[in-house]
Amino acid sequence: MKKLILGLFVVFGISACSLGNDDIDTSCGSNVNTTFTGIPLLCNYSVKIEPEKSGALVVTTEEKLLSFFTKHPNSCPNPSDPTIDFTKNYLVGLFAGQKPTTGYSIKVASIVENNCEIIINLYEKAPQTGESTAPTVTYPSDYILIPRTSKKIFFNKVTNETTDNVIIGSYAKPCTGDDCQKFYQLNEFNVLKFLNVVAGSYEFGQYKYLATSKRGEYSLFTKNIPAEILAIRGQTKTYGTPDTSTKGGTYFELRQGTTVTKIYIDNNDTEDQSAAIKAFKKTIQDKITALKQ
Repeated sequence: MKKLILGLFVVFGISACSLGNDDIDTSCGSNVNTTFTGIPLLCNYSVKIEPEKSGALVVTTEEKLLSFFTKHPNSCPNPSDPTIDFTKNYLVGLFAGQKPTTGYSIKVASIVENNCEIIINLYEKAPQTGESTAPTVTYPSDYILIPRTSKKIFFNKVTNETTDNVIIGSYAKPCTGDDCQKFYQLNEFNVLKFLNVVAGSYEFGQYKYLATSKRGEYSLFTKNIPAEILAIRGQTKTYGTPDTSTKGGTYFELRQGTTVTKIYIDNNDTEDQSAAIKAFKKTIQDKITALKQ
């Protein structure tokens, strides 16, 4: 395995991590998957100096956070709590550098840990064939929280990942309990559990999430999608009246490239739900129950 960096190097003209190549120490024992927390940092902070080159940053104190970022009023409608407890966590930032158009991204795929090292696996996405982009300079980034550690932190770039994913959820409106908003993202390399989702506000980039490494969930689940839903690609459709239903609703979102399909299904079986939709609704509900365990 190759490491893409360690420690502190220059991306902002100050100490941070660069994305070079080097061998990881193989004497540290076996690697085990580690969960991590994603944080929508840019809902509450802005980068003081956008890095022109790719790199990474490990922030260990509030003072360092404020030296790299400017705190500002919430830019997301319902952002997650921006507080970071640096007595318990480090903030890790990944930066793809300056890009000439939209359509680029960088993401943490998974984290593995052994006796002496933490290895953060990441991937970068460029615009896909046929994808519509705007000629706007962008600076893609991603932010996660990891427990404080004395271990060395390395970054390993992986390839052949896809940003396609599904989001499944169960909700009630109004929400009167801790368990009435349950939402998960399934992609090819992990499962995300979104935290403190606000009823009716289903733009998930504004929420913290817990990520657990689990490969192939996206491909496996998409085999269950009915042709009726695939046919409305890129649109939004509601079955029944889930927002006012006494039983609440079931949510499904399919992201394929830049195309997003959203489905809201009344948990009551309504006349507009075909047998295929009812079966798919149960599949979603069963999957949510399994993920909660």
